[in-house]
Amino acid sequence: MNSSAHTTDAAAPAAWVAQLDKRQRAMLAEMGLRVWLPEPAMAQQRSVAAAPGDAAPVAPPATAAAAPAQPDATTEAMDWVALRAAVTACTACGLCRGRTQAVLGSADTQADWMLVGDAPDESEDLQGQPFVGAPGALLDQMLHAVGRSRSGSPAAAAPAYLSHALKCRPATGRNPLPDEVARCEPYLARQVALVQPKVIVALGRFAVQALLHSQEPLGRLRGQPHIYRGVPVIVSYPPAYLLRHPADKGKAWADWCLALETVAGRGPAAADSSGLQAGQVNKIGT
Repeated sequence: MNSSAHTTDAAAPAAWVAQLDKRQRAMLAEMGLRVWLPEPAMAQQRSVAAAPGDAAPVAPPATAAAAPAQPDATTEAMDWVALRAAVTACTACGLCRGRTQAVLGSADTQADWMLVGDAPDESEDLQGQPFVGAPGALLDQMLHAVGRSRSGSPAAAAPAYLSHALKCRPATGRNPLPDEVARCEPYLARQVALVQPKVIVALGRFAVQALLHSQEPLGRLRGQPHIYRGVPVIVSYPPAYLLRHPADKGKAWADWCLALETVAGRGPAAADSSGLQAGQVNKIGT
């Protein structure tokens, strides 16, 4: 890929590209993003995460997903206070033995956007909050670009609820096991019921496993809405990945525009109502 001209992903619908107005095209051009439509076969070659030094995503290991744990009547009846207490005291899997604290979400609130990452990292485990540090700063900038802010923040923008599929940090930063993902799903399901989002953005392959029960690479799931318990799900890249591979920020922008379209319930022109501020996302973390 030419480093001077990043491109949006082929998974974005052709109609989205065709309906871009002059303002959207100007914003993308200022960011150095060239809109193009490669052959369909290229879209099938996308994979989940890039190897070190390589911006091309790599498919996850072919590990069978565990059967999702089903919420019991107690979990389904929990309010925010009870849910937070249950997550804090949870011993459903071995991750509880290595955590500093469980990480539930950004605030106890309803929001039209819900963003779900994979699992807490070391900083999140220490602070008890999702998406902190440089990845959190990038995510906050991206939220601001689409007219939103994380729930619990003092910003006047519409709130977005942030969480992770897993509530505890895997030891030494390893990938979570399928059973660990499944053990946390009842909590995630209750969060979705309490937040009542109009769209969920899944940021990472383990978020995808929890929400969609799919082992497919992210690149094959992007560009179209999926459904989790009646809520549309848009698949995109984690902010930590985008910091390592800034060339893929254009793909993430396409995903977030699709989320805007989904919430608005109308065509691609809806994305322009909260249009990306020129160069804003591209400058963070560089």
